[in-house]
Amino acid sequence: MFKKSLSLTTSYILVVVSVLILIGGLSSCKSKKKLAKEKVAAEYTARVQQAKKDLTAILNNTSPWPLKQQIKRVEVIKSYNIADPEVKGLITKAEEKLKSEQAVAARKAAEEKLRQAEARKQMSEQARFEHLNSIFKQIANAQSYADADDKINKALEIFATPEIPVLIIIAQSEGFNDYDRPTTIKKFLNYIKDMKSYDYRVDSIKKDVHGKITELELIKK
Repeated sequence: MFKKSLSLTTSYILVVVSVLILIGGLSSCKSKKKLAKEKVAAEYTARVQQAKKDLTAILNNTSPWPLKQQIKRVEVIKSYNIADPEVKGLITKAEEKLKSEQAVAARKAAEEKLRQAEARKQMSEQARFEHLNSIFKQIANAQSYADADDKINKALEIFATPEIPVLIIIAQSEGFNDYDRPTTIKKFLNYIKDMKSYDYRVDSIKKDVHGKITELELIKK
């Protein structure tokens, strides 16, 4: 009888322990789920706060990132699909701001490209006109008037006539030129002979069908 009672007691204890283990397991499972939810919530809150911080920095021009990285950051934040109304509003404002800055940057890049192309063109033209500039410098730096006159006579051979117009640019603004009083190539060559100085550079020339220069534009340095 005692053995039977002991057996029942042992069985009861085992059942109780099993129940306690089961309850503990369920409690532990619930605790893990709770922790997981809390972790997700914390991560979401941190992401929202970081998004607000980054978007505000972009809008206030205090972001350390260049324009391309700012655009990329906004795209990443937008991909989070954050439901927070403030974040949504900041995204809209940031997109509008960056779109405007992108347009300005594109315009500046196009202007710079055009400027560089114009600079290359001018350099190319200056190289093409260097021989003519060299002739004028030689006349200005001639050792004597006789030497200068000889150089002038040789130089005039590349012009259609000694009376072709020489236009001297004294100022340039927004694609327009201001000119000094026009002169002729013969008068100009004699002028630099007398002044013993050539402070100009060839800006453009026109030629006839025979390759002779019919018009010369100079610009004062």
